[in-house]
Amino acid sequence: MKKPVATEKFELGVCYYPEHWPESMWEDDYRRMRELGFTIIRIGEFAWSIFEPVQGEFQFGLFDRAIDLAHKHGLQVVLGTPTATPPAWLTHKYPEVLNVTYEGVTLQHGMRRHYNYSSPKYRELCARITEQMAEHYGNHPGVVGWQIDNELNCEISEFYSESDHKAFREWLQQKYVTLERLNEAWGAVFWNQSYSDWSQVYLPRPTPSPKQPNPHQALDEKRFISANTISFAENQADIIRKLAPKQWVTTNGLFGHLDSHELTDELLDFFSYDSYPQFSTIFYDPNERNPLNDRGWGLSLSIVRSISPNFCIMEQQSGPGGWVNRMDMPSPKPGQMRLWTYQSIAHGADMVLYFRWRTATMGNEIYWHGINDYHNQPNRRVREAGQIGQELAGAGQALIGTRNQANVAIVRDYANEWDGEYDVWHGPFMWKSNKEWYKALQRKHIPNDVLYLRKKTTLEELARYDVLIYPHPAIMTDETASLLDEYVQQGGKLIFGCRTGYKDERGQCYMRPFPGAARDLCGITVEEFTMVKGSRQPTTISWSGAAEGVTGADDFNDILRIEDDSVEVMAVYASDYYAGKPAVTRNRRGKGEVWYYGAVFNEQAASIIIDQVSLQSPVDWLVLPEDVELQVRNGTSSSYTFLLNYSEAPVAIHLHETKMDLLSGTTLSGEVTMEGFGVLILH
Repeated sequence: MKKPVATEKFELGVCYYPEHWPESMWEDDYRRMRELGFTIIRIGEFAWSIFEPVQGEFQFGLFDRAIDLAHKHGLQVVLGTPTATPPAWLTHKYPEVLNVTYEGVTLQHGMRRHYNYSSPKYRELCARITEQMAEHYGNHPGVVGWQIDNELNCEISEFYSESDHKAFREWLQQKYVTLERLNEAWGAVFWNQSYSDWSQVYLPRPTPSPKQPNPHQALDEKRFISANTISFAENQADIIRKLAPKQWVTTNGLFGHLDSHELTDELLDFFSYDSYPQFSTIFYDPNERNPLNDRGWGLSLSIVRSISPNFCIMEQQSGPGGWVNRMDMPSPKPGQMRLWTYQSIAHGADMVLYFRWRTATMGNEIYWHGINDYHNQPNRRVREAGQIGQELAGAGQALIGTRNQANVAIVRDYANEWDGEYDVWHGPFMWKSNKEWYKALQRKHIPNDVLYLRKKTTLEELARYDVLIYPHPAIMTDETASLLDEYVQQGGKLIFGCRTGYKDERGQCYMRPFPGAARDLCGITVEEFTMVKGSRQPTTISWSGAAEGVTGADDFNDILRIEDDSVEVMAVYASDYYAGKPAVTRNRRGKGEVWYYGAVFNEQAASIIIDQVSLQSPVDWLVLPEDVELQVRNGTSSSYTFLLNYSEAPVAIHLHETKMDLLSGTTLSGEVTMEGFGVLILH
């Protein structure tokens, strides 16, 4: 049975590195943490050479003292297994544990995550350090839980050592059994790639066209990396479960080529995430119209919630961020650290730890600022953390275990994400359409979930939602289409975008009219299609009826042909040689309906469809400006409405009912002014 994130109180804390600081500072650090209202710390995830300075010699003195002292001060400890940074003695003695690039270059010791998951020797040594730590701390009253490794697949999520090629080959043999089936799945007859012996099979390797492997091989590569990563983590989770059964197990991440849902289902009590909202602003598309900036980070948090309805934030941004040579995030303005903390909580976090207690004075992360600056003197961020700690000491217990309310979900799946990394004919579209839909929903104050379609997904899981948005599922099996049809027949509303349904699970194209497996659902076929780029001028869509207007038809156009009498044309192309042809259709099917939008979504088109399918904010007693996010967390007897103002300026909201703010205890009604970066939790 899985252990919950929190039970008795909301856990607020910080990441701490006792090995980085003189021992004489520890007690004052712990005392000040408690004064801020912190109850938990994470330690140890990068300290292998301290636990095992030479092979086979284990020393726990430094961390014994650090953990004992933390426990004395009333701080619980999350202990990280230190396998993200193998020590120099290990990589020097066993170079086969090192990762290798696609081009065959061995990645050397000197940063982090420089190992591969497939090396038998590395797995053996990881199991041994995990076993030693779990035996030593498995019954320590101050240790509450474990973090496996750190940010699996961060920095790099591809692996090409000899051990990886061998493990890939073995994985394929289990999956396909015979070479005939492998050759068929990979379409190996194309360009004469057929294999006659298993020894000929490798992970993708350099070809005459740079980084251009067989696309079906590349899709299986991602599936293998995910399975191999989970197997690596399982090695540690099993040991901890056996030797520390009273302590919970998690890991932090959400990185590429990893099925985090399966990882959590199989190994973890709950999932953890590292929340840095300013990543939304430093990795943004300069051509994006009307961006959400840090508010857009909520889409990532919605993905985390799809893995664990209640989760832990293992690293919450608390200051400006950057490494010596990359990333340069500005300092949060007054109130933003508090805003981002409640952003995480509004989306389902029951535990938040800030990164980090004090900014490192050495190493690559000397500009990745924590709550305390190098000088260790009081500052604005410390005061802000203290305000949050005081608020959650009073309000946090009411929130833990409550679940987010949403009537609409953006649908995703790993097969299309991984296939789309290579396939430019659908891959980039998913990210854009997800973002545009999220913007449209946010500005109408409609909370959404993210739902990952998996082989185990049931109709009951889909039927929780009035509307499902599945923008560009190029890969769609007949089984998935049948499940989606059941959802629609019982009353659901399903929205597709261009490039839907034309590939099978191998990534091969069906010999059927597009949209392939989704043809019966949609009641249309695709007459022809085109990219919209280069010399091809952007096109537009003309909407009819109540949604009359013109919107852009971005990036790609499917020109549609009506096949069933139940289909209604909602909009037509307004320009180019296919002007007047159907661009958007709605198929009434059973008690529900299926929309097909022939382009890549933009916010304006998504907003029109939201109105057409009658999606509305779940809170009708409140009038909000666009800058304020609304999220709702429901418990068995109480509902909590989070309002987050992402504007630096004060904004006015209007309450038609009297509510109490959980954080301040203030009763509110009528017109209320929210301060810049302000937060209210109404119930």
